[in-house]
Amino acid sequence: AAGFVDSSVHVDVKHYYGQLKKTSDLKTNACVAPAQPVPAFIRQALKKVHPEVTDRYYGCGLVVPECLEGCRILDLGSGSGRDCYMLSQLVGEKGHVTVAKTYVDYHMQEFGFKKPNVSFVQGYIEALSEAGLEKSSFDLIISNCVVNLSPDKRQVLAEAYSVLKDGGELYFSDVYSSGRLTEEIKKHKVLWGECLGGALWWEDLLQLAEEVGFSPPRLVTANVITVDNKDLQDVLGNFKFVSATYRLFKVPKSNTKPCQVMYNGDITGVEDKFQFDCQYTFKADEVVEVDGEVASILAHSRFAEDFTFQPPGGPCGPCGVKPTVSN
Repeated sequence: AAGFVDSSVHVDVKHYYGQLKKTSDLKTNACVAPAQPVPAFIRQALKKVHPEVTDRYYGCGLVVPECLEGCRILDLGSGSGRDCYMLSQLVGEKGHVTVAKTYVDYHMQEFGFKKPNVSFVQGYIEALSEAGLEKSSFDLIISNCVVNLSPDKRQVLAEAYSVLKDGGELYFSDVYSSGRLTEEIKKHKVLWGECLGGALWWEDLLQLAEEVGFSPPRLVTANVITVDNKDLQDVLGNFKFVSATYRLFKVPKSNTKPCQVMYNGDITGVEDKFQFDCQYTFKADEVVEVDGEVASILAHSRFAEDFTFQPPGGPCGPCGVKPTVSN
């Protein structure tokens, strides 16, 4: 959107978060990551993030997908930069993360990198091209509890789709509601700032993703949110909320038939078992039959080299030719 400017929602969000000094200043737990097991390699990466960055972290999930080495990653709404700096370790010196710029020098020294693999771009998540980000330039986009703060979710998804490479992924955690919210809730500044007032109905996410060209969203994890604030709960009424992590891919529309695949166990941190989503978990060297949609995603994404493929009913040993991913 040429000449994109602040809406009243953008102004309110900046004001709300400008007043927060630390995570405990939040009035609900919607923007706090749920307690869940964190893999050891991620815990180690987080230990190297500056404590002042960690103290001002607001997020509703763990946005660390797999197979990151050498990837170019964009973080939409990086906040204090916790996720960015953690991911910059995992992509390595040959990868790159576009992030918030605070503490860049500190973290590059802490990681032992000779030169920064992060850069800062200021702009709007609804206008990425206007911020100077090139089309088809990122392998992966992450976002942690930020998309709900935008008044135009469709535009956010469309811009993300535009700057992703073919085979790229949008992997993001956000807050979703049990139905379309009322105007009263949407106009409540505190609820919007707390990531509740702008929450999408989860079925609308499915529709918007299809409209802009993404593959159907794959649910990774979901956790129920308890508001724990009577005044705000009274305004919300019977609406329920979850924090959920989805993965959306920029791959060709699938005409692929069901397929047998075998994970080769080479992805860092998930060598023995790779949880792709809440439906499919792949154990190393074990043949699994997947539907055509997942087969297409695996074959056309950065995961292509990590699987062997064969038609249903074929022998259960390694077979087939590994497809290649275009850069």
